[in-house]
Amino acid sequence: MPSLFASYLRVYEPLAAFDRDRQSYWRRYVSEGRAIGPVEGPGRQRTAVIEALGAGWTRLPDLPEEAYVLETDDSLLVCPWNLRIRVAEAALSARDGVPSVLADAFVPPVLAGQARAVVDDWRSGARVLEHGVPRVHEQIATWGVPLRWFVLFDPTERDLVTQPGRRALRYRTEISKARRRSSRALSVLRKSVGEAPITEAVEEAARWLEEFHPRSMVELDYGGLVDLLSDETLAADDSPELVAGGLAGLSRGEAEEASAAYDKLVARWRAVQLLERCN
Repeated sequence: MPSLFASYLRVYEPLAAFDRDRQSYWRRYVSEGRAIGPVEGPGRQRTAVIEALGAGWTRLPDLPEEAYVLETDDSLLVCPWNLRIRVAEAALSARDGVPSVLADAFVPPVLAGQARAVVDDWRSGARVLEHGVPRVHEQIATWGVPLRWFVLFDPTERDLVTQPGRRALRYRTEISKARRRSSRALSVLRKSVGEAPITEAVEEAARWLEEFHPRSMVELDYGGLVDLLSDETLAADDSPELVAGGLAGLSRGEAEEASAAYDKLVARWRAVQLLERCN
């Protein structure tokens, strides 16, 4: 299971993105006050997945539908948790690095096959779009923030809260803006570095965004990482600016400027990643 020292990239879709039954479900869900906030959500997800994995192991369980909710002046947007997919991922992870005899005892091959089918379906964007396979609205990264996520946001879109018990750092933008930024970044990267790993990573993020409704919102949440960083560090964080500066340097052909921004960014997040070894 993922550590709670994790960051999250989420897409909130308007109700129009869902069929009529789902729209009714999410309206009731909100009106009944069942929505869970992003601070409490990761812990609830973790508990739900762990409990599901201990429930017989004969099939992937059907879990209640939960979501994060974003209410604006004129619309309601929903970020479903897709817990069935999380359980499938956890079942496959439980087999990793374990002798086959133990793996089969803990996660029987029939269950592993079901889990693999679920994971393969949602990883295929074509199947998501053509066959209605549920989209995964939230990506999770432990012990850091993937650099490609910063491409999607502008520094002015930051929301920082440092009050005890409510500490959070989030960026939120319209999906149309995130798509334009990823497209520009891809153009710069292809011209300057070619089909490098960073280019492929940004392209993957851009493809993921194409799965969602054009009036969606995209959110980068530092999640539990804020517990590893001081208020001063959070206030001074300029990761999206460094990414934008690096891309601008590449577009002008100024490799040293781009390299300096990249090195600073990598060093900053490597320091966070190294904390995992101390955990």
